[in-house]
Amino acid sequence: MDTLAPLKVIAIATVCLVTSACQIGYLAKSAYNQISLLSQRIPIEDALADPNLDPKEKQKLELSQEVRQFAENKLKLNVKKNYSTYVKLDRPYVSYVVSASPKWKLETYLWNFPIVGKMPYKGYFSEADAKDEAESMKAENYDTYVRGVSAYSTLGWFKDPLLSSMLRYKDYDLVNTIIHESVHATLFIKGEADFNERLATFLGNKGMEIFYHHKEGDSSSTLLQARNENTDEKFFSAFITNEIKEMETWYLNQAEQNEENRQARLQEIKTRFKNQIKSKLLTESYRRFDTIDLNNARLIVYKTYLQDMSDFDELYSLTGNDFEHFMTAVKKLEKHGKPSQGLKDIIAELKKAATQ
Repeated sequence: MDTLAPLKVIAIATVCLVTSACQIGYLAKSAYNQISLLSQRIPIEDALADPNLDPKEKQKLELSQEVRQFAENKLKLNVKKNYSTYVKLDRPYVSYVVSASPKWKLETYLWNFPIVGKMPYKGYFSEADAKDEAESMKAENYDTYVRGVSAYSTLGWFKDPLLSSMLRYKDYDLVNTIIHESVHATLFIKGEADFNERLATFLGNKGMEIFYHHKEGDSSSTLLQARNENTDEKFFSAFITNEIKEMETWYLNQAEQNEENRQARLQEIKTRFKNQIKSKLLTESYRRFDTIDLNNARLIVYKTYLQDMSDFDELYSLTGNDFEHFMTAVKKLEKHGKPSQGLKDIIAELKKAATQ
């Protein structure tokens, strides 16, 4: 398992299935694989009626239907017909995602796509193709990171199926994933992948807690574990946000590009984590961070999903810790050219109104 997060974060990246004319091969292969995947869908009811279905898989399928109804009826998310069908894959991941960053600048490499705009990752249905893309980026002096993806959203273009790769999740991670993806289907701002992913990560966590509080009550052991993981994620987010900012400054101050010094500086991040953070974690979610092969590409993935959640936290508090009211507020940013700044403006307006 990747240490970005317990499946619930890294397995949620949206796979870009459209591209420009100069990438016709990528477009054709992606379209073919997407159509092939969709052609394998069967209704959840048929999957549940399969006598060969493992009891644990059946329980996960039933849970998926419970949470999608909750997301639609209680959280007021745009679920549509997503996750009402099922696809059994012949592989552990549905796709593979490539991220890249220049070696001497902590900057996200962006792939440009029609419809969704610029994205900080590029998805492939074939692991070999993803690795080929990573190798081509390495040849251009980029750090790269390839990771398997167990679920993704087509942003309402298709009726997304529940995938067998998702059934490997812990129950609350599956709940989180479905809510996260439903946030994408409800609000997705073109060309603002970092904002979109952080918003969905934040609301996936909040929605998961609300679901289990509603389902099992405040004394639920599942809810306690989910809250502990969310606490660890918030703690790790603060740590990695600070490290990313300091790393950006470090790169700006380098007079020469010495790879040995760069690797030593990356190692310092893992050492600080081990000495200052690791023992304070409540769960296993991020505990292996000090053992990973850290490079700029991995750091920018953390930046996309986890950097600085403080504004989301503040807005959630200002909207009465109410999921629906929070979502109503952020929907105002759908056409905003700079949603992160727009979020700050909404917070300022609500604070001003509260003092009047």
